[in-house]
Amino acid sequence: MLLRRLPLPFILSLFSAALIVTTIGSVTVGPMNIGFWDSVQSLILQSDQLAPHINLVIHEIRFPRTILCMLVGAILAVCGTVMQGLFRNPLAEPGIIGVSAGASLGAALAIVLFADLSNQYPQFMNFAAVPVFAFLGGALTTVLVYKLGTSKMGTSVTIMLLAGVAISALSGAGIGFMNFIADDQMLRDLSLWSMGSLAGANWSSIMLCTVTLVGLMFIFIKKSMALNALLLGEAEANHLGIPVQRLKRQLILLTAVGVGVTVSVSGMIGFIGLVIPHLGRMLSGPDHRTLLPISALMGALLLTFADMFSRIAVAPAELPVGIVTALIGAPFFIYLLFKQKGRII
Repeated sequence: MLLRRLPLPFILSLFSAALIVTTIGSVTVGPMNIGFWDSVQSLILQSDQLAPHINLVIHEIRFPRTILCMLVGAILAVCGTVMQGLFRNPLAEPGIIGVSAGASLGAALAIVLFADLSNQYPQFMNFAAVPVFAFLGGALTTVLVYKLGTSKMGTSVTIMLLAGVAISALSGAGIGFMNFIADDQMLRDLSLWSMGSLAGANWSSIMLCTVTLVGLMFIFIKKSMALNALLLGEAEANHLGIPVQRLKRQLILLTAVGVGVTVSVSGMIGFIGLVIPHLGRMLSGPDHRTLLPISALMGALLLTFADMFSRIAVAPAELPVGIVTALIGAPFFIYLLFKQKGRII
C-alpha cells in the first residue's frame, strides 16, 4: 500500500535499481561457480584480472541470456497489459486465450518447413522464417478469438476462454504432428518452443527483441489515452472521438507481433502477461501511461527471477522456464477465477 502513494519516478527508479542488481545476480547463477564481485568486475569494471574463461562465460553465455530474459519478460508484460485493457477484462492474457499456442504452432511449422535451410542460413531462421510464421499464427489466433468472443452485446470472457482452450488443443495437435514427422534435430528445436527456454540466447535474438520492445512501447504509450478511454466502454470511447474498431485492429496486430517474436526466440512462456498487469495496477492504478512502463520493468524482473530459479532448482540440470512461470501463474489465475466468479458470464 505504501508504494501506491509514492511518485512514479521513485517507483521506476526502484525497479530499475532492482533490475541492475538482478542482472548481476543472474550472471552468477549457473553450473560454473562465479562470485558476485567477480560478476561486478566483469560487467561494470571490465576487469582484465579475471580468468579469460570467466569473462567468456559471463559475456557470451550468461549476460546475453539475462538481457534476453528481461526483453522477453517486458514484451509479454506489456502485451498482456494492452490485451487486458483492450478486452476490458483481467482474465485476458496471450497464453490463456490461445495466442501463444497459435504462435508456437507457426514457429513449429517454420522449423519443420525450413529445416534444410536452418544450417546454411541461420540468420534467415532467426530474423525471417520463425518470427514471421510465429507472428502469423499469433495474429490469426488473436483475430479468431476476438471474432468469436465479440458480439453486439460486448465481449464474452467465457467464449474467449473456451475459444482459447479449443485453439490451444488444435495447436497442440498440430505441434504433435510436427513432432511425429520431425527428425532428431527438429525434435530438439521443437522441444525448446513447447516448454520455453532461454538457453539459446544470442545477440541476434536480443537485437530482434530490442527493436520489438522499443517499437511496441512507443506505439502503446502513444495509444495509452485511447486505451484509457476504452476502459469506460466502447460506446463512451466512440463518443470521445476514439476510432474504436481501428484501434482494436492495430492493438491486436501489435500484440500478435510481440507474442510472435517472444515465441520465436524463447518458446511458449505463459502467465507473465496475466500476473504483471495486476501487480502494476496495484502500484500505479489503471492509467496506461504509467501502467505500461511499470509493467515492462516488472515483467523483466519476474522472468529473470524465474530463469534464475530454473537454473538452480534441479542443478546441474536445467528446468524449462515455462514450467516455472506456469507454477507462478496458474495459482494466480485460479485466484482470479474465484474473484471473478459470478461476473464472467
